[in-house]
Amino acid sequence: MLWVCLAMVVAGFGLAWPGCALMLAAGRRWGLLDAAGREAHKEDKPAVPNVGGIAVFWAVALPMAAAIAAVWFVPAGWWPVLGTLGDAVASHLPGLKRTTAIGGTVLGALAVVHVMGLFDDRKPLGPWTKLLVQVAVAVAVATSGGSRVLDFDGPEDAGGWWALLPAVSVGVTVLWIVTITNAFNFLDNMDGLSGGVAAVIASVFLAATLLNHQWFVASLSAVLLGALLGFLRYNRPPARLYLGDGGSLVVGLLLAVISVRTTYVALPGSAETGALAPSGGWHGILTPLVIFAVPLYDLVSVSMIRLRSGRSPMAGDRNHFSHRLVKLGLSRGAAVSVIVLATVATGIGGVMMARLEPWQAALVAGQTLAVVLTLALLERAGLRGHSASRR
Repeated sequence: MLWVCLAMVVAGFGLAWPGCALMLAAGRRWGLLDAAGREAHKEDKPAVPNVGGIAVFWAVALPMAAAIAAVWFVPAGWWPVLGTLGDAVASHLPGLKRTTAIGGTVLGALAVVHVMGLFDDRKPLGPWTKLLVQVAVAVAVATSGGSRVLDFDGPEDAGGWWALLPAVSVGVTVLWIVTITNAFNFLDNMDGLSGGVAAVIASVFLAATLLNHQWFVASLSAVLLGALLGFLRYNRPPARLYLGDGGSLVVGLLLAVISVRTTYVALPGSAETGALAPSGGWHGILTPLVIFAVPLYDLVSVSMIRLRSGRSPMAGDRNHFSHRLVKLGLSRGAAVSVIVLATVATGIGGVMMARLEPWQAALVAGQTLAVVLTLALLERAGLRGHSASRR
């Protein structure tokens, strides 16, 4: 199954790269542009097509749909014709069939936010409308089989407060999915930023789930990674194509689902059998916080800045982490590189964190916190110096 998962990277890339070329031409021809200066948080640069998310969505959706159809409609006896690859699929067919219902739910959720994002890219829908749709989609995912951050089910036939635990589990999952979805929508403010950070995190989850033999989640990570690499060919500075909300919301939602579906703690009786399976320590649940540390820092910091100035945290502006780095004197390309490299620094620890002993995991968590605090302290000192120099 390792080669099946890696083949999904090629599939995602092979669909996204020509798809982005097609969207670039279509965007220019039909005026599907992200107009400069239309909103306060947009960069002052020539209008660029913002329909790259269409190519990314289909580069993910088509392999997912094809895989679901193949699992159910290709006879088991036909798979060995493909050689080692087919043998691997045939040996995992029962498990793959069990995950197709979840896969269908995820695919439907991605389609909903994609369509909503496309409408928003042409005519803004308003933050509350978008948030309501995101919550509805997150509830659908959280109530599908096993798609929760924490499985708070409690003892069988338990009453009282125990009966509320499943609802708490769903609530925590919905909050997490909506948060991560918006984190990547917020990050989509400079060339190569949201796509670059997402590609790093998809790589981290791909490595972590391959080590744990979680083939379904690894396949999702792989196809998303391939799609993002194909898109970044057109989004690297100076960008010729943008994700738009139709793409950034899809990327954020899929990464949130991947993080929820990944196993971090091996509970008694768990079926996980990988040679590097989770150790069973509670610290495994900190893994997604470590991996998403940098996007969460951007989301939390810019929201706090907006709230302190008396504005809604969902109001667009140029106070994102990337914009603040530019104010300190970095070029836009350098600012993007700093954020992507910081994501690499924190994400590497997330690959193995769930498999470490508690004291080792504490070191990784401390390292991540140190990276984020270093960024915050340097940024604060730099902005103070910048303000003083202007007096």
